Amino acid sequence: MNPPVALSFLIFTVPPSQDRLPGLSMILTSRTACLSFLLCFAAAVSPSRAQQAGSGRQAPAPSLQQQVDDLKEGQRQILEELGAIKTLLKDRAAEGKPALPEAGARLSVNVGGEPFKGATRARVAILEYSDFDCPFCARYSNQIFPRIDADYVRAGKVKYFFRDLPLPVHPHALFKAQVARCAGEQGKFWEAHDRLFADQRPLDEASLALLVKGLGLDAAAFNASLASGKYAENIRLSVASAERMQIKGAPAFLFGTLSTDGQVLSVTKVMLGAEGYDAFKAILDELLGASSQAATTASSAQASASSTCG
Repeated sequence: MNPPVALSFLIFTVPPSQDRLPGLSMILTSRTACLSFLLCFAAAVSPSRAQQAGSGRQAPAPSLQQQVDDLKEGQRQILEELGAIKTLLKDRAAEGKPALPEAGARLSVNVGGEPFKGATRARVAILEYSDFDCPFCARYSNQIFPRIDADYVRAGKVKYFFRDLPLPVHPHALFKAQVARCAGEQGKFWEAHDRLFADQRPLDEASLALLVKGLGLDAAAFNASLASGKYAENIRLSVASAERMQIKGAPAFLFGTLSTDGQVLSVTKVMLGAEGYDAFKAILDELLGASSQAATTASSAQASASSTCG
């Protein structure tokens, strides 16, 4: 067997990276393919060089062992480069993580004035960031949210807040966010919310008129509100708040407890993407248990204080 040809086969036995980071397999394939081409080329030209041996003195070809050693060195260099790339990708990923609260710390978010569902007295709350044109947001809204709404929100256990996060890749999302806000002026925000997620087609003049009629809105008042663009700044601030927390995708959920006046959410957990009903249930049950225990402790302390003199 011609040695260079045998080595070109060995190149493709390099074990792939187990981390499966984006682009690493492509880099490895490109580098090894290049080495394979060079060795195969050497195999092709070696016979012609042998024929020319009689006409001039030729340096001795490297031994098979030398070629194997060279190949191992090339593979070692590739693995070193892959390690450096993996480190760089991990560092960049860490920079893009959301600003999650550290152990023992609290992330406070002012939720005053945001659309919400649930009992005013509820102290456990969820704040959702969402995009009316995001398919993942629609799947959550149509499949998971109804169960949360039934089991926790309408049951009076959890207060549910909504913030807009229209993404640049969805050019119609900002308009739909304004539509929902204008419907909210007439007490129909959540009804508009449900319809917009149920049907994510772009709204033209005819489909918008049908939506307004289906919601039972005063068309003149709605159209005037929408034309004014009064909610554009509110939505911009909602997007800015997500960016400050390094939340760059939707849906995203902040879980925590509300201040006594219901205006400030102390966030203890953040979920990026809808992980399924069971994940929401586990977080909410934990928060409800902690909230109930805190309320019991406070009540006991108050009763103890009232039974003492001084």
